[in-house]
Amino acid sequence: MEGNAVTRREARESAFLAAFSATFQPEERQEAIRDCSEMQEVTQDTFTVQLLRAMEQHAEEIDETITAHLKGWTLSRLPRVSLTALRLALAEMLYGNEQKPAVAINEAVELVKKYGDENDYQFVNGLLGTVAREQAGAEDAAAPDPETC
Repeated sequence: MEGNAVTRREARESAFLAAFSATFQPEERQEAIRDCSEMQEVTQDTFTVQLLRAMEQHAEEIDETITAHLKGWTLSRLPRVSLTALRLALAEMLYGNEQKPAVAINEAVELVKKYGDENDYQFVNGLLGTVAREQAGAEDAAAPDPETC
């Protein structure tokens, strides 16, 4: 592997840290992300940039998806770590090129285990799993029935 090449896990963590730091400066989100990437030792590769861009471009839809799956909670009550991991994973699951929801969910859970409170990962896993099942069900429903073709 080249000296500055990063793994997908490192790219996701880099994107997570940049996005998390931006939650403290929401009015200057792009600048916060740029500042964070300049301070990190991990190089932000194309995948990191794609994740951050998808999260930013689809922020409203992502937050609507999260809100639709909250029971008795609001976005403002969610811990920042969990919310950032949810946003990043949903950006990858719903708008990413690879469409590997299980990988995005696992990586989000690992990030929350590393940076969040003790049991927050269970909530993140549950919400993302529900969205993934709904997405898979919608794709199955949209697929033509081979018996009717």
